[in-house]
Amino acid sequence: MTESDFIELIIEGMSTILHPAEAYALVLKEVGGERRLPVIIGAHEAQSIRVIMANYKFPRPLTHDLMVNLMEKMDIHMKKAVIYKVEEGVFYSYIYMEYQGEEFKLDARTSDAIALALRCGVPLYTLRTIMEHDHMSEDAEGHTSVTVNTVDLPELKRALEKAIRTENYELAASLRDEIRRREEEQKQ
Repeated sequence: MTESDFIELIIEGMSTILHPAEAYALVLKEVGGERRLPVIIGAHEAQSIRVIMANYKFPRPLTHDLMVNLMEKMDIHMKKAVIYKVEEGVFYSYIYMEYQGEEFKLDARTSDAIALALRCGVPLYTLRTIMEHDHMSEDAEGHTSVTVNTVDLPELKRALEKAIRTENYELAASLRDEIRRREEEQKQ
């Protein structure tokens, strides 16, 4: 991959509570652009990210702070975090590290990659293909939508129920087809 395959992201904000109550939407925005990428994270992960965004210091280190302290002690340097895949509502990330002149990458939960990137002051990226396919969009009335790829199966089922209740049958058919496709994949 080349540099042009990556888009740098910044945190635009974090929602208040979603349903279920322990989920938050972390909205990432491309640097120098308007597209946004929504990442659903848990309450503990949200707290860890909010703490660093607010520049708050707990009297005792949180898990991500402990990791950064260990990296500093071992002279390991984080270089960047990259969201490299989105599949059925799950974002996949790597953290890129350097130790004694050798670079390596580790698979990480996206919320952990973001929390560490913030603490280490390194950039966060996603692939251009992810941003082009999975970004949030807004219609003329100001309603925000995301692609079905960034939503998990239970959320798709709730959206299907709502589409049927509101008699939006075109959307319901599309959601039904995506649900069937995913359920078939799970059987294999």
